[in-house]
Amino acid sequence: MTKLLIVVLALLAQLRIACEAESAAAPTKLIIAHAANNPRVAPLWVTDEQGFFAKYGIKAEVIFIRNSALSIAALYSRSIDISQAGGISVLGVGDKGPDLKIIAAFTSKLTHDLVVRPGINSPRDLRGKRVGVQVVGGSLWITAMLALEQLKIDPTRDDIRVLTIGDQIVLAQALETGVIDAAPLDTAFSQKLKKKGFPVLVELHTTKIRTVSSTVVVLNTFLQTQPQVLENLLKALIEGAAFTLAPENKPIVVRTIMKRLKLSDPADAEEGYDGLAKATDLKPYPSMEGMRNMQRFMKTQNPQVANVNLESLIDSRLVKKLDDSGFIDQTLKSYGIVK
Repeated sequence: MTKLLIVVLALLAQLRIACEAESAAAPTKLIIAHAANNPRVAPLWVTDEQGFFAKYGIKAEVIFIRNSALSIAALYSRSIDISQAGGISVLGVGDKGPDLKIIAAFTSKLTHDLVVRPGINSPRDLRGKRVGVQVVGGSLWITAMLALEQLKIDPTRDDIRVLTIGDQIVLAQALETGVIDAAPLDTAFSQKLKKKGFPVLVELHTTKIRTVSSTVVVLNTFLQTQPQVLENLLKALIEGAAFTLAPENKPIVVRTIMKRLKLSDPADAEEGYDGLAKATDLKPYPSMEGMRNMQRFMKTQNPQVANVNLESLIDSRLVKKLDDSGFIDQTLKSYGIVK
C-alpha cells in the first residue's frame, strides 16, 4: 500500500506540473480595439497578420470601434482589454480619476492634410465654412483645430461650423459631394482628392505640431496586476511597427492597407504608407507636449479638463524598460532600420 501511495502521489505531482506548464505556455487572450480606420493603424494590423502577438504569447482579437469615446467606454466596461485611440480620448475622462493609463503612443506628430473643396484657395476663404470631423472632442477634431490654429483661423471669430460626419472614408466622400467644405484627412485620402482638384491648405507633417495618437491605453488595475502581459504586448507592437517600416516589407504593408481600407488603387495605399512612415514612432514614448496641445483645446469643450494632471495619465515605465534593455534598438537593427 505504501508503494502504491507513493506511485499515486508521484503521478499526481507529474500531472500538476504538466498542467502548470500547459497553463504557463497558454497564450494570454486580449481584445484590442482601434478607434481609427486609416493607414496609421497598419502596424497593428501587421502585428496581428504576421504573428507577432503569438510570438510573444498573446492571442489577440483585433476589432474596430467607430470612435474613441466608445472605445474608452468599452475599456471601462471590460468588454475590451486594450484601446488604441487618440490621447484626447483619455484626456476627456481624465478629470474622473486616474483609472486609465497611456502606456505607449506610436504617433506623436500630426501628419494629416487639411483638404478643402475647389474654390477655397486661402485661409481667409474658410470663414463661414463647414469643417467635417468624426466626433467633436475626438482625434480628428483636435487635428482640425490645430490645423486651423496653424492657419491663424479662430473657429468662433471666423464662424467655422464644425460638423460631425464620420470616419475618414465618410469625410472624404462628404467633401467630394459638397456636404462639407474642409476636412483633416490622412494622405491616403487627401492625395486622391488632390488629384481631382481639391486643394490642400496645409500639410501638417511639415509643421512639427505634437500630438498623442495610436496609443496603447489600459485600465490602471490591469497595468498593476499584469505588467508582464503588457510588456509582451508592447514587444509585439514594437516588432510589428519595425516590420511595417522595413523597406523590403512595403509591398506586404501596402496590400494590408488596401485590404483593410478597401482601396482599389495601389497608389492610394502607397500614399497612406508614406504618411504612416512619417508618423510612426518606433520608441513609443507618449509626448507631453502633445498632451498639452490637446488640453488647450479640449478645455473649451470641458472646462474640467484644465484641472487634469497630465503626468497622471501617462505611464512610460514599460517602454523605458524595453528601451533601456536594448530590446527596441535590437529589434530595429534586426529589420535594418537605422534611427
